[in-house]
Amino acid sequence: MAIVAKTQDSLGLDGMTKAGKGSDFSEMGDMEDDQLSTIELFDEAGRSLMCYVEHTLEVDDAEYLLLLPVDSPIEIFAWVSEDDDEEVETMVDLADEDIDTVFDTAKAVLAEQDLILKRTAFTLSASGDLPDVEEEDIITLDVGEDEASLDAEQSEQFQRLAYFYHEEQEYEVCTPLDPLLFFARRDSNGEAKLLSPEEFQAVRSQLEAQLFDALE
Repeated sequence: MAIVAKTQDSLGLDGMTKAGKGSDFSEMGDMEDDQLSTIELFDEAGRSLMCYVEHTLEVDDAEYLLLLPVDSPIEIFAWVSEDDDEEVETMVDLADEDIDTVFDTAKAVLAEQDLILKRTAFTLSASGDLPDVEEEDIITLDVGEDEASLDAEQSEQFQRLAYFYHEEQEYEVCTPLDPLLFFARRDSNGEAKLLSPEEFQAVRSQLEAQLFDALE
């Protein structure tokens, strides 16, 4: 049985998105790896994330890229009790400083499955072969405003890979079941820059229209 939980923050389209299972976008990841070129994204801390270039788009003479991480994206969640009810727990995603605190422990537990956890840009990632998805390892997180509703548009599914304790706090290490996709713009030096929320919203309709046309 899948576990139903929730996160503190909604996962919006701020330069990145997750393609739903069965959507046209999710089928982009079915191409053979050797057919795809790669490019690195860098964050403000200087960390990098190697990505496949899934699609190249042009809007107003600017080149935009739809990117898919080469390695599996990883998220770490903490189980926390509700304010007045210790028997009711929810899952919340971690801030950067909290990830730094538990990173070494998470890396060690994933190493037991021959997965190498990396502190990459914009998302943690892991190299190695993920285990097969079992139904009991699926966690459904409510990311909508209506906690009573868990339809396809307001929930997200993750595969539980491992759990661990740090200072009596329980954590889950998961990977999203849907592809994590990034929209970036190639600058004058040929480097890819992740779109800010404002930049993405400004060109969102044009990018999506081109993508759907290419997939028809």
